Amino acid sequence: MKSGQPSRTAEYMAFFRAWESARPEGKRLFVDNFARHFIRRSLRVAVWFSTMPVLGPLVRWYVDRRLPGARTSAIARTRLIDESVCQALRDGLRQVVVLGAGFDCRAYRLPGINSAAVFEVDHANTLAYKLFHLRSLLPQFPGNVRHVRADFNRDKLPELLAAAGFSSSLPALFLWEGVTNYFTPEAVDAVLGYVSSCRPSSRIIFTYVHSGALDGSVCFEGVGKLLRDVTQLGEPWTFGLDPIAVPEFLTRRGLRLERDASAHEYRTQYWGTKGQCMKGYNFYHVVIAHVPAEKTETVTADQDSALGRPHA
Repeated sequence: MKSGQPSRTAEYMAFFRAWESARPEGKRLFVDNFARHFIRRSLRVAVWFSTMPVLGPLVRWYVDRRLPGARTSAIARTRLIDESVCQALRDGLRQVVVLGAGFDCRAYRLPGINSAAVFEVDHANTLAYKLFHLRSLLPQFPGNVRHVRADFNRDKLPELLAAAGFSSSLPALFLWEGVTNYFTPEAVDAVLGYVSSCRPSSRIIFTYVHSGALDGSVCFEGVGKLLRDVTQLGEPWTFGLDPIAVPEFLTRRGLRLERDASAHEYRTQYWGTKGQCMKGYNFYHVVIAHVPAEKTETVTADQDSALGRPHA
């Protein structure tokens, strides 16, 4: 992230969500009516063009050619996470912590989330930009949502959340989408360690990138250009995991894996055979894990660097 500016990658996620929300009812995977308000004019024009019979397919072809798999992965993972959050709410979790919230507006659009205390945690620049736009979109901010400014690489998350009213005596859902790949291994460990210290049955949903995409040991379509692009944006990817090692990686940090789905898997889940043919972004994964009643001894990044491979 460049100083004084909101996250550019957060804007692109909002662009993909706005695009999907503009599709006809019955064809779209979700509706996020807030997303279009967080993107620049040129991207709003692209969303408008995408709804046209002739121009729409051309815009889709151009974007998918420039960013192979990014749009379809973002859309399918948004639907997967939406459903997972709603399931957690139905299961009785009444605290939701959105780490690196970006322009995520689930706190304002998901059914039933007003019954939970929601903590949106992010960098001051991105959060300020988001709140500026939300003030013009909402008659008033929901009383159940708290906004927490943080630098994950320096600030202590437990102290920030406690000051915002987070209760350590209640289980919580932590949502960490599109963030770990920008962290140091130590910062990832700090967050996971904190989550594992929470009440049993607490859950975390987080995304990660395959470490092989970062060190070049596994070939993924379009990843070379993507890594150069995010570096030029001032948001380089620095952390990845080997999917084979994820179950043990989580167990040794006091968490139990429920599901680890790659972009190929969650696209197939929502688009069937068509999703199986979609290419690109297959290095991206969504993990769902929980805090078990009986916890194992946790380790640090230095003690377990073979499982969570850091990258410069």
